[in-house]
Amino acid sequence: MDTTQASGIDLPPAPAYSLWQLVHYFLRLGTLGFGGPVALAGYMHRDLVEDRGWITEADYKEGLALAQLAPGPMAAQLAIYLGYVHYRILGATLIAFAFVIPSFLMVLALGWAYVRYGGISWMQAVFYGVGASVIGIIAMSAYKLTTKSIGKDRVLWAIYLTFVVLTAITETEYATLFLLAGVIYWFWKAPPKGLRNSGTLAAFLPEQFPLIASLSSTIDLSLLTAIAIFFAKAGAFVFGSGLAIVPFLYGGLVNELQWLTEKQFVDAVAVAMITPGPVVITVGFIGYLIAGLSGASVAALATFLPCYLFTIIPAPYFKKYGKLPGLIAFVDGVTAAAIGAITGAVIVLGKRSLIDIPTTLIALTTLLLLWRFKKLQEPVIIAGAAIIGLMLFPLLNK
Repeated sequence: MDTTQASGIDLPPAPAYSLWQLVHYFLRLGTLGFGGPVALAGYMHRDLVEDRGWITEADYKEGLALAQLAPGPMAAQLAIYLGYVHYRILGATLIAFAFVIPSFLMVLALGWAYVRYGGISWMQAVFYGVGASVIGIIAMSAYKLTTKSIGKDRVLWAIYLTFVVLTAITETEYATLFLLAGVIYWFWKAPPKGLRNSGTLAAFLPEQFPLIASLSSTIDLSLLTAIAIFFAKAGAFVFGSGLAIVPFLYGGLVNELQWLTEKQFVDAVAVAMITPGPVVITVGFIGYLIAGLSGASVAALATFLPCYLFTIIPAPYFKKYGKLPGLIAFVDGVTAAAIGAITGAVIVLGKRSLIDIPTTLIALTTLLLLWRFKKLQEPVIIAGAAIIGLMLFPLLNK
């Protein structure tokens, strides 16, 4: 007799990989994965779904949908969910650490150098080349996700294109619209038989979250506690990709709390772009500038803990009900919206990084190299772009 069935426990199929293989993969991705959340999501799909076959397309779509619906950094949430797929909470926890720790140590080292030597002047030169190259990388990732996930469905294409335009124009993402996209496609593809509980979903919408978060701002607390509360709000109440957190951080750190100067904040954003792993890990650099090693550790933990909880708590329900036609349609709609937002983000970031002819040529060259050489590793391209930036930037800014 099957003991799994007898016990009533719904265990996942035996994976084709070990937990330590997955941990090793995410350690490597956290160490060498440049390009921000869009590129990182693309790498995960390419490596784990297409190349290795460790994760199914359905599980990846569920993870991407959950990452877009929940607040916090998208790439980290997707990684945590993929760790949960076959190895549940242990897998999600180990993957969270494996993905974040390498880039955290890097920004910690940069923070130490920044404080010790009074700024990092070479960052502008490196970012000049790397920022342009990253646009090519994320454009290729967006193209692959689009062609793989949208297919020929006209409604999905309509949702996708709407979010491309919306993101490109507004330069932000709205979680309620992702929900709406899912509901629209759900009603189109597999309409529910009864709508008696249609108001239930609205109860979970996040409009009121910032009001709750603001209550803590009036309490007089020690510096580390204040850091923990501020960055927990950033992790718990900011939706979208890692870059979506930047306006929230600027308003709090520079204008309200005045923990950083304008120059320090700009340098912190540069650190986010020139280091691998999740963009949000720049909070470690910021925390170090505010309160040293303790500040860095508290800022990073406070930022990533909410996204970890927002992933593992709803994950069992995604897995349990993931095969229902209505939920499949809902996830497909949210996925189309998410990929549209990712593609729109390429346009937004491109306007900021492609500032002249050389940067445009770097981005186009990156795109052509990735198109022509399928096995070419992104870190090699990033290294080359950094060298080009170091050579060109001083000549163009004399």
